[in-house]
Amino acid sequence: MKAAALVLLLVSCLARAGEVQVAVAANFTAPAKRIAAEFEKDTGHRALLAFGATGKFYAQIRNGAPFEVLLAADDTTPARLEAAGAAVAGSRFSYASGRLALWSAKAGYVDNQGAVLRTDGFRHLAIANPKLAPYGAAAVETLTALKLLDAVQPKFVQGENIAQTHQFVASGNAELGFVALSQVMQDGRIAAGSAWVVPAKLHRPIRQDAVLLERGHANPAAAAWLGYLKGDRAQAIIKSFGYET
Repeated sequence: MKAAALVLLLVSCLARAGEVQVAVAANFTAPAKRIAAEFEKDTGHRALLAFGATGKFYAQIRNGAPFEVLLAADDTTPARLEAAGAAVAGSRFSYASGRLALWSAKAGYVDNQGAVLRTDGFRHLAIANPKLAPYGAAAVETLTALKLLDAVQPKFVQGENIAQTHQFVASGNAELGFVALSQVMQDGRIAAGSAWVVPAKLHRPIRQDAVLLERGHANPAAAAWLGYLKGDRAQAIIKSFGYET
């Protein structure tokens, strides 16, 4: 009888398991993939992840894209969607606070003060499009605060989002670039190359908000995903990639 009951319970759980379509800011790619794997193991639900620039996701959602949850790279886009009636009122919360890093794929290339920016030792500096990507905006704010924007702007190689920006540097097409710390940190350390973690005082906080979109308001898997993000397991993963929570 016990075996039969366990089988019935398993079938019942599988029947209730669902899927949720999640739009994820490109900087959060690695932690989102890891969280999604744990989420499926723990709940049976699957998170179907799409990665890109927050600004582009806003336009896609307003034009009917079938996303049910947004994990943005800022806090203003979810608020705008809520104000426009495209997101469920009161569902917004901060799931992470991002950090900006100046990174090179070459070991020893970037010093721990970012002084390399004041040298002539590089031809290209990669940044994400500041009009679409909050990390790109933070990079411009940082260079402005350092009074270096005019000097280095001719060297900009602009990525559509932070993932493409990281690829420019990883491939060597740019000697260095401003990326999300989460892209180059694993388990609390820089995984490869060299980096300067930009002091938070040099740019506005990169507070990243999640929100339940109208398309997901009746989907239990969407509610489960948002709840899981707030839990200890997801929060530990987020911290391991250099985010503050």
